[in-house]
Amino acid sequence: MDAHVQTRVSAYAIAVEDERLLLARLSDASPTFAPGLWHLPGGGIDPGEQPVEALTRELLEETGLELAAAQMLDARTYAVRRGGVNWSVTALFYAVDLKPGTPAVVEIDGSTDAVVWTPLADLRDSVLSPAASDALRMVQGRGQSVEGGTRTPPRPSTAGASHGRKAREG
Repeated sequence: MDAHVQTRVSAYAIAVEDERLLLARLSDASPTFAPGLWHLPGGGIDPGEQPVEALTRELLEETGLELAAAQMLDARTYAVRRGGVNWSVTALFYAVDLKPGTPAVVEIDGSTDAVVWTPLADLRDSVLSPAASDALRMVQGRGQSVEGGTRTPPRPSTAGASHGRKAREG
């Protein structure tokens, strides 16, 4: 591996409610994926921080919502070039349940500038980060059912993983 590659391990939330996926729009401060793309809430795991702790912190910063439960689904790796830096991003995907609330970006000058619940049927790869595109396929491929606010979590995927896939450059 190239000595000039930065490594980043991130925890991401796959939150589905009423056939909608919770997404955060990346700002210019996004270190890895291009600004303007819709991405999963979550982010980098700090040294010594447990993945679910990072997920809880990032969810609160990016959406104002609190984590109720998380189940790890999958892990994928992306090769990304942004701002002259080559990144190797390992993404840990979690199916999550959230405490009730209205999403709103809490963090000032962070990596996201908007957060919305988006109908699954309206989502297109062209506006999603590579990680959000993979999460959408996880949800759609598992026949995601949502009834009365209760989500049936998607099962981990082993087929068709995009390990090592090059992500959109920013």
